[in-house]
Amino acid sequence: MTGPGPAVWPPAPIATARLVLRASEARDRAAFVALFSSPEVGTHIGGSRPRDELERAMPEVPGRRPGLFVVERDGAMIGTVTLDRRDAEPPDTGGAELGYLLLPEAWGHGYATEACAVALDWFADAFPGEPVTLRTCTANDRAMRLAAKLGFVEVERYEEYGAEQWSGVWSPAASTG
Repeated sequence: MTGPGPAVWPPAPIATARLVLRASEARDRAAFVALFSSPEVGTHIGGSRPRDELERAMPEVPGRRPGLFVVERDGAMIGTVTLDRRDAEPPDTGGAELGYLLLPEAWGHGYATEACAVALDWFADAFPGEPVTLRTCTANDRAMRLAAKLGFVEVERYEEYGAEQWSGVWSPAASTG
């Protein structure tokens, strides 16, 4: 794996009570297009992209890279969770950065918490002791609540993209001890 580190990628699918985290497949293409063309999702990631542009540009198997988990519910993709190296970007906490996107119809059911928690567990097993960073806009109340639920501790607040941003860190040792 060239993303978070030397772990074998992709790992075997990871099941929770309601979800499966797995590598992307060709059958996920339409959901990737819907995710990145959604105006609601785009609100939190700097804007959405036109659906026709995505249809032309999206590879047959989108998101097939180390560190990207497809979040599946009842056999269909509802979003993604990512763990990407961000060593060179401030704050330099090492480890990886957690990211997640869910289709709007999946919001409000606790899926993000469930998916991110199991991804963090996987990361802690694959990379013992390495921290994980999470960054979000402070105005994104749902993301701020999720960070707190998952045990992220504030590192800093800063101005970017014309808004106050929040950065926190999660440590496997702190979350289990």
